[in-house]
Amino acid sequence: MKFTVYQDSRQGGRKYNQDRVGYSYSRDSLLLVVADGMGGHLHGEVAAQIVVQLLSDQFQQKADPIIHRPLEFLEAALLKSHDAIYNYAGNHHLLEVPRTTAVACIVQDGMAYWAHVGDSRLYLIRRSTVVAQTRDHSKVRKLVDAGMITPAEAMVHPERNKIYNCLGGNLTPEIELGGKIPLQDSDCILLCTDGFWGPSVEAEMTHFLSSFPVLFAIPQLMDRAELRGGRHGDNLTALAINWHDDISAESDDPAFISTQKLDHHTISTHVDPLTIKQAADITDDDIERAIQEIQNAIQKYSKP
Repeated sequence: MKFTVYQDSRQGGRKYNQDRVGYSYSRDSLLLVVADGMGGHLHGEVAAQIVVQLLSDQFQQKADPIIHRPLEFLEAALLKSHDAIYNYAGNHHLLEVPRTTAVACIVQDGMAYWAHVGDSRLYLIRRSTVVAQTRDHSKVRKLVDAGMITPAEAMVHPERNKIYNCLGGNLTPEIELGGKIPLQDSDCILLCTDGFWGPSVEAEMTHFLSSFPVLFAIPQLMDRAELRGGRHGDNLTALAINWHDDISAESDDPAFISTQKLDHHTISTHVDPLTIKQAADITDDDIERAIQEIQNAIQKYSKP
């Protein structure tokens, strides 16, 4: 299995970055995860961190070296994340349960499988064409599907950021599953939050991701999305891979990963730790305490 991977997350115009991102891989399987925490002081990003960390922990436990029944794995792991967030809120007597969107993808045996909740998206791009894309769990998406507004009108609709499905909160989430889709050489899989895709022009996005490696295309697209978002723009996060079929393809670039020489038990995980912009009412002790609380919330639910 060979792929090139690149991830980036930026604060945009917000006080904190509540997006979280990470990926893990074994010899024969790859997990990609993006989550967008929703509101609240500290707690939105805690919910997002729980999702990314718990899915990564589950992958480490169950990739041997593939994930058996990947769609079932994704659904179960996201539901466990929901329970862990709810448990975190109860243990800390929060008046409102933290919430987050999430999108996750498993790639193995040359196939892509995915699951999502909310309006964080997955795109599968092939030769400047969007082959597959998740459908937002949002009010404006329902209006578009009903023919009441156009996709162009949805982009500027005053309620475009309102979603009806998420992890956390008081309602059981509906996990939407996608795939199984065979990949071709140079295909690009992109996972991103609405702070990235919202200001982006789809034609521009498909052009860059089809014409250039992700380690060049993603920074360019992030710059454009951040500029368009302006000083009031949302957090923006993108995680993308280029898939490589050519077994002779090799590269010295650190973004290029070949798993063929890994042993059966090796798992590599790349999840950024909880990072919080320092403010007058947030101390280093608060950050350390939040990290420990997340680990405690995850521990109960990350068991096989």
